[in-house]
Amino acid sequence: MGRLEQDVDPAEAGLDPGALGRLDGHFARYVDEGRLPGFLVAVARGGRVAHLTTYGLRDVAAGRPVEPDTLWRIYSMTKPVTAVAVLLLVQDGLLSLDDPLDRHLPDFAEPRVYTGGSGDDVRTRPAAGPLLIRHLLTHTAGMTFGFYHRHPVDALYRAAGLEYSVPPGKDLAETVGLYARLPLQSDPGTQWNYSVASNVLGRVIEVVSGQPLDAFFAGRILSPLGMTDTGFHIGPEQAGRLAELYGETDEGGIEPVPGLPVHGRPRFLSGSGGLVSSAHDYHRFMEMLRRGGELDGVRLLDPDLLALMTRNQLPGGATLRSFGAPVHREPGMDGLGFGFNVSVVTDPARTLAPSHLGTYGWTGVAGTAFWVDPSHDLTVQFLTQVRPKNLKIFPELRRLVHEAVTG
Repeated sequence: MGRLEQDVDPAEAGLDPGALGRLDGHFARYVDEGRLPGFLVAVARGGRVAHLTTYGLRDVAAGRPVEPDTLWRIYSMTKPVTAVAVLLLVQDGLLSLDDPLDRHLPDFAEPRVYTGGSGDDVRTRPAAGPLLIRHLLTHTAGMTFGFYHRHPVDALYRAAGLEYSVPPGKDLAETVGLYARLPLQSDPGTQWNYSVASNVLGRVIEVVSGQPLDAFFAGRILSPLGMTDTGFHIGPEQAGRLAELYGETDEGGIEPVPGLPVHGRPRFLSGSGGLVSSAHDYHRFMEMLRRGGELDGVRLLDPDLLALMTRNQLPGGATLRSFGAPVHREPGMDGLGFGFNVSVVTDPARTLAPSHLGTYGWTGVAGTAFWVDPSHDLTVQFLTQVRPKNLKIFPELRRLVHEAVTG
């Protein structure tokens, strides 16, 4: 078990203590008003933690406070870990970014694209080209999520029991087999649509490596980086540190909601959102990214592959807003491109919150977020456990951290 600690004065690291106090106060008010249970925020420069605050409760009913070693369901912050796992197989020469998916998962041979109809009268056509590994990494595979309720293919996912990506009782292989039987929403490579693609990548990792996804993560990423509190489940000795999950109510409060089952190894290992982690562990993962694939003298990933992951891969320098499916064409997607399972700032003048060029990161559905700002040697993480409805955590967090950077 590791415990994140502050190890440098904010002013020494080029951060304004007053602005950091405003950051803490902003989110502390959310806790005091009953809109968040509690939170952890950490800001590091040059690898040294210059600001670390915990506030509120990890378990409201039990009165347990948020601590530096609290464990969190990080949901979609799992996706960058999955991207690194894929790139390790590329580095090993076992996989290529331009491999057709059906080379490894034959069920995806001859993909088809939805053209009309519903129920038993769905009409499709052959896809204009093959579905490639890089399409999965960039969410341009033509797949979707059932919970969008915006496109007829979303409804087909729900009808197949995939509203929340995972049908009860199915494992990863069985679930990915269900995905393969559904039509694509668009031709591969022609549109950005956040989707189940990272679960498919998880299955690719298993097939190519010959290992279950949790074993590959543990052996190739988590253990080398010293991420001893990260995995798809927790043990009895960790259970007391797990934060409970809450949902935002229509009235602006919070209430307990069921969380991703993590007490015992799950049947379904989700490369899309299955990990539990701690601030210490995710700090080490961010540091590996910031340092170009290396940490504490251990070279995990080739710097050229890391550079591919963290720069915009959308065609012609497109943004998430301009290249996205209609559900994603909102102001918050402006000025952002997409690498391999991370967003990338391509035009700071157009982003909803202040940002620096080249900053990359991602968020999780329960209010977790991280980013790496290479130009300022800055890493940031924010951890809470609330599924929001109206809370706007991330733009506020970006703005408040931006105001704290003095040099």
